[in-house]
Amino acid sequence: MLQLGLRLHDAEKLPLEELLPVVRAKGYTCAHVALSKLFKDIPCTASALTPGYAHYLKRIFEKNGLDIALLGNYLNLLNPDDGYIAEATEKYYAHIRFASLLGCGMVGTETGAPNREYKFCPECRTDETLSLFIKRLKPVIRCAEQYGVTVAIEPVARHSVWGPKPCRKVLDEIGSPNLQVLFDPVNMLDLDNVDHREELFQEAIELLGKDIAMVHLKDFVRSSEGYGLKSVGAGTGEMDYTAIMRFLKKEKPFIYATLENTTPENAAACRAAMEKAYEEA
Repeated sequence: MLQLGLRLHDAEKLPLEELLPVVRAKGYTCAHVALSKLFKDIPCTASALTPGYAHYLKRIFEKNGLDIALLGNYLNLLNPDDGYIAEATEKYYAHIRFASLLGCGMVGTETGAPNREYKFCPECRTDETLSLFIKRLKPVIRCAEQYGVTVAIEPVARHSVWGPKPCRKVLDEIGSPNLQVLFDPVNMLDLDNVDHREELFQEAIELLGKDIAMVHLKDFVRSSEGYGLKSVGAGTGEMDYTAIMRFLKKEKPFIYATLENTTPENAAACRAAMEKAYEEA
């Protein structure tokens, strides 16, 4: 069975004590927590992530029967500013330590772009960029090993780890059981591969399946804006999750699967759509 969850900053804008019962009432059992997006009035600096803060969050989530599936820290390890990199690395260390105190097994991140804007550029797909990402990720993973936490990287079509093959290279070169994969099928899509997405998803399952530790579920529609694809709530676009759900059902019992790009209005319906897809797979 899937353990379905919600990205909390997609939920109702309520104080946490009021929000968690609402999320639980919609049938979710876990949550993706990105502290900087969830709490606008609480600092998210490395020094703010104290044991007391962690234990406060742990108590309130346990009270509401919700797991913290993932602690998100989506900082760009390819930023060309050395000062930014030093601060970002310290923040990864702090999130790993914080996750260990929360009883949360994973810190999740995407894989960056070699510019300050964190935007796609041709250099995203070069061997040099991938090597730099691996170099800068290694100390983060060593820290994760010390705290017994998994760092899960998310391949994204417009980032340095843009698909299954470069992701496999990162996993193999770092060679740590504390580095795994956060599988977001829609994030691997762009206009070049969207019409061949089933083959791409099968390649991802074949190359990365044994290292997939968590799944993000959402959907997409084609758009004239941005990169040509727009992310929307699961079950409201073009995605067919049959093959992915079949893989999860067979190979990943009780995996955390958190929904993205939902709204308070469609969160319950998106959950129901994914439960149905899983049952029918």
